[in-house]
Amino acid sequence: MHSSLKFLTNNGKFISNMSGWIGVDFDGTLAYYTKFQGDFIFGEVIEPMKQRILDWISKGRKVKIFTARVSTEDQRVNQAVALALQNWLEANGLPRLEITNIKDHHMDELWDDRAVQVVKNTGQPVGYSTRTDSLI
Repeated sequence: MHSSLKFLTNNGKFISNMSGWIGVDFDGTLAYYTKFQGDFIFGEVIEPMKQRILDWISKGRKVKIFTARVSTEDQRVNQAVALALQNWLEANGLPRLEITNIKDHHMDELWDDRAVQVVKNTGQPVGYSTRTDSLI
């Protein structure tokens, strides 16, 4: 049974009983990224995101790296990339987190430079796309 934990969110509201996991995109969110240069070439760590992950972990939250880098059809390549990413995490002062490209119903939230948040059950955007010039 999970203990009842409370976490302060960005908007100041408390959310209790969060027992799932937080997904953190790799390229452009945790590591600097300009363009794909190869399966085993990774950018420098983005310190504010690193610190956020360490804070979550210190509060008992489960964090997974959520990346398309492990989405090839060749599982041997995916495993090799996941191992290289875990080595990168460790070299940058983070634990060897789980690496995935699969979202499931246990994911509480996703931190990603490409995502646009929508209001639940409406399809209405909360903000705007950072990848297009026009507002949504």
